[in-house]
Amino acid sequence: MTAPSVFELLAASGPYEADAERLMLYGRLVGSWDIDATWFEPSGEERHRKGEWHFAWILGGRAMQDVLFADGMPRDRYGTTLRCFDPAGDLWHIFWAQPSGAEFMYLQGREVGDRIVQEGVDPDSGRLLRWSFTELTADSFVWVGELSEDDGRTWFQDQEMRARRRKDV
Repeated sequence: MTAPSVFELLAASGPYEADAERLMLYGRLVGSWDIDATWFEPSGEERHRKGEWHFAWILGGRAMQDVLFADGMPRDRYGTTLRCFDPAGDLWHIFWAQPSGAEFMYLQGREVGDRIVQEGVDPDSGRLLRWSFTELTADSFVWVGELSEDDGRTWFQDQEMRARRRKDV
């Protein structure tokens, strides 16, 4: 008998039924998205790239995982996020990793008004960071990355990704 692959063990067909409503905060992102990404430098310069973002249910539908990458990027440079729902705290524990760039972040996510706000601390610089999903519809969203160097009194937007749901997947 062949042992199941790690991917078969991780995969879930939908949200965990008992918490399905609360899990849909991120659950509405399940699927594949085309992105237009912009990085904003403090100097005013901008860099632009196109890419893809893919979201799926895992771990019995109590968590989600995504894979994010820019077009033309080798697979060993992709990044992934694990989002695990904590029903007791009514929040999400979020782990971002891009090993090739030595990027590892821990954030907590929750609904704030009509946005999904994820907050944490950059482990390298100690700066506060805030990553938000905004302008959420069934077919699009905007992801905004922000940094603060003054404990959250002011924020600098350093990245934006505009996403459109893929219809062919």
